[in-house]
This record gives sequence, C-alpha cells and structure tokens, in this order.
Amino acid sequence: MLLYSETFGSKADSNQPTLVFLHGLLGNGHDWRYVIGQLAATQQCITIDLPGHGLSAFVDADMATTALDGGFDAIHHALNATLAHRGVTDYVLIGYSLGARLALYHACALAKDVPLSSCSPRLMKVLLEGGHFGLPAAEQEPRYQHDQRWAARFAQQPLVDVLQDWYQQPVFASLTLEQRQALVAKRSDNLGSSIAKMMLATSLAKQPQLLPQLQQLSVPIHYLCGEHDTKFRDLASAGGLDMTVIDNAGHNIHIEQPVAFTTALLAFIS
Repeated sequence: MLLYSETFGSKADSNQPTLVFLHGLLGNGHDWRYVIGQLAATQQCITIDLPGHGLSAFVDADMATTALDGGFDAIHHALNATLAHRGVTDYVLIGYSLGARLALYHACALAKDVPLSSCSPRLMKVLLEGGHFGLPAAEQEPRYQHDQRWAARFAQQPLVDVLQDWYQQPVFASLTLEQRQALVAKRSDNLGSSIAKMMLATSLAKQPQLLPQLQQLSVPIHYLCGEHDTKFRDLASAGGLDMTVIDNAGHNIHIEQPVAFTTALLAFIS
C-alpha cells in the first residue's frame, strides 16, 4: 500500500538525507508546513498522510482496510513502500505523538528486517516528539477500553462535539481556549469513522513495549519535549534518551514553537 505523500524543497548537498515527517492522530502532512517553510531552501522534506488521515483516507478501500487491520506492522510496510516509491535513499524520520510511536516501531522493525535490496531506503536518525514507548501488560486492557470508548464516539457522534471533549484531556492542558477552538475547527474535516479505525489499529494497548529495543538500536534517537508536557518529559527522562526540552511549549512543539523545533532538528541532523 502506498500512502499519500508530498515532497518539498531540495537538498543543498546530494549526500544529505531526506527528512520524512509523520503527523499525529487527527492530523495530516499540512501540520508540518511551518517547520518545512524554514527547511525547504536547503533540505528535501517529505510529509506522509497516515492511514485514515488526510488524503490517505481516500486511497483504495481494500488496501486501506488491510493496512488498518494489520496495525503497526502493516503501516511499517506501507511506509517502506511509500519511501521506495518516492526514490528515497537515506532519510531521517521525524514523528509527532502517534507519528512518533509509528516511527519507533518502524525503526525497531527495520533492525530485524532483511533489506529487500541494497537500494532499500536507509534510516539514518529518528527525532521523536511526544511519543510513548509502550505500556506494561497490566495497563494495556484498561487503555484499550479507553480507546474503544473514544473510537465509538468518533465513529457515531458529530465530530465537532467529540473534538470539543478530546482537547480537554490533560495532555492538552497547556492549550489556551483560543488554541483549543482553532484545533477543533482545523480537525473537523476528518472522517470520524476513519479516525476510529486508526485509533483502534494503533492503540497504545496494541503497541509493543519498544524501549528495550530502542536502547539497543545503532540509529541515533533524539527526543523533543515541551516544557509544559510533564508526562512525556518524565517518560523520555526515565527512558534515558538524549532529550531537548523546548521552552514555552506543551505537547505539540512544532505548532506552538516551530522555530525552536526546527533549530533543535537541524542541530540533531547536523
């Protein structure tokens, strides 16, 4: 399955890796426009719409169902296929929230995969923004029940009403009222049924605990946290990862502080 993707900018040096961006739940590739606007003069950037999101929500229905039924592993292979189709050789993977979790899974799966050929895209580095490493077994079933309740609402209720409650969750506590309302308006063009399917297919309850594998990877990993995103600051710190804390930001750094995000990204890839 190929996911919808867009390419921006060009490389200042042919040896530079391509920067590949994965958005969070309810988002799409356009979420990265402020960051890519700062990068496109010297970097080649690719945004990918995840299954059920953006224009990937309108790909072949049978293939989309297969990707969602297959969960993390199917999305990993769809990402590989999309990068190969784009002619990517070396790349840095940048993921936010759900996109960060998928980036983690992708990096760990690549370490186990046998390359299809010497021309297969090669992952060079991973930048994580607010991504969870996985839950202990005892917490997985309660989390899945939690996700099932939200998925049922997304599938059955008016999306605006669900989003009003979604952005009241503690992880979004740093948002102002104006920021919440802007996000509700922005995310209201999603297909609620597609979001529900993706939420269950990639539930944190179904994600393996990836930190032990992550700590064994040879690929450099860096974690970005917002100053006010205490939950994920604590997770990254406990995981022992290299981490940068961005001032005056919550869970969504690349929207709240795009210049600081880009500065940290460039420092990492340099």
